[in-house]
Amino acid sequence: NRDLLRHALDHFLDKGFEQATIEAIAADVGMTKRTVYARYPDKAALFRAAVARAIERYSIPDERIRATEVGDLAQTLTNIAMLRIDLVASPQGLKLQRIINTESYRFPDIFTDSYELGALPTIRFLAALHERETREGNLAVSDPMMAANTFMSMVVAGPVRFILAASPLPADDLARRVAFGVQLFLDGARPRPT
Repeated sequence: NRDLLRHALDHFLDKGFEQATIEAIAADVGMTKRTVYARYPDKAALFRAAVARAIERYSIPDERIRATEVGDLAQTLTNIAMLRIDLVASPQGLKLQRIINTESYRFPDIFTDSYELGALPTIRFLAALHERETREGNLAVSDPMMAANTFMSMVVAGPVRFILAASPLPADDLARRVAFGVQLFLDGARPRPT
């Protein structure tokens, strides 16, 4: 079943949902079409299963997320941003993100799975970090989850859009953009003198 899902994902990533066929997927894995349909009632069910498995495989483990914390808030935020950007920049991560973006209108559950399994663990980590830093007086964040989501939109989303458009930023430009976004976020999140 793992081979079937892996090959199915490759077909869906390379051809898109519409152009991929059960016949080609079955032939690629050495199965009959009937065997595939015995496991998945239709192409949509196979697509959902293949994408869900890929999301699980490419989600960042909690220990890697926690390892971004280095005792310096700006560097920790930079590490988190780069962890997410590097994930999308990997060949499979890029294809997976493109198919989620392309097909989520037809399969909203893959977008939800991608957020819950892919992004949410990082966002929860960031929210806990913002909460702790606020308690310690280093930040003044009233809504840690909103701050975490805003950070991801502000610092990660821009470089990811370049990657998805097949125009990845040069390493020095990417580093400069991330550093600028992290500093801007921190400047906005720090306590104001009274």
